[in-house]
Amino acid sequence: MKILITGGKGMLGKTLQRELAGHDLVIADLPEVDILQAAAFNQLVGDSRPEAVIHCAAMTQVDRCEQEPELAYRLNAAGSANVATACQRHNVRLIAISTDYVFHGDLDRPYHEFDRPDPKTAYGKSKFAGEELVRTLCPNHLIARIAWLYGENGPSFVHTMLALADGTRPELAVVHDQIGNPTSTTAVARHLKMLLQHPELGGAFHLTCEGEATWFEFAQEIFRLVKSKQAVKPCTTRDFPRPAPRPANSRLDNMRLRLHGLPPMPPWQTALRDFLCHDAP
Repeated sequence: MKILITGGKGMLGKTLQRELAGHDLVIADLPEVDILQAAAFNQLVGDSRPEAVIHCAAMTQVDRCEQEPELAYRLNAAGSANVATACQRHNVRLIAISTDYVFHGDLDRPYHEFDRPDPKTAYGKSKFAGEELVRTLCPNHLIARIAWLYGENGPSFVHTMLALADGTRPELAVVHDQIGNPTSTTAVARHLKMLLQHPELGGAFHLTCEGEATWFEFAQEIFRLVKSKQAVKPCTTRDFPRPAPRPANSRLDNMRLRLHGLPPMPPWQTALRDFLCHDAP
């Protein structure tokens, strides 16, 4: 299969290149390819004639999105519209990557694919706008929502924790009142590879590792696996004020994988162990 990956130089994009190495890949990323240049991107899709586009390119710096919301909408909404329009024009299946931030984060259970999005940050609002444009402009689409992502080379929470555990800090304070699904790019990439083989499936799919943890529990497991003696203590979100509010509940339920009888995502502890023990962080 010929597959075009936008944002192919990013964390998920690099893992996709590794996991999809047996396919004919077209890597589209800055500075060579800019999804904001609609005509140029349309020509790229027309010339390369992929069977699928995996759209990873996005502005994902949550706090910067809050400070520069127009730029966030330009990249996450208008850029996604350009990708969707090109895919529709050339009859290409589009798999667009989205986020848990499209939900408000105040629910007392994990969000499933049939819950109504209600973003509260500029990042979440711009990504949901991108979702809506994909739905409108390219009916042959699948939207994959992911959360708490880490992968080779980072940046990610895993890389930050490993860097901070350099022996210079007797104790690290890590937030314990936000909960989510730590998720590896490898697990996501392998499920995207599987979904490429199911062209009959569309709409939104959640692709987060099974199980849940707070950031504090996530950090504890990282240090346990690498046999670090770094001490950590729990703290609250209020102890670390940020420009963009973080959702208290980022948990996603992969309900549609179950409904369609598809393999589940791996437990988050297993995926983290595989990453720290087998992949180069």
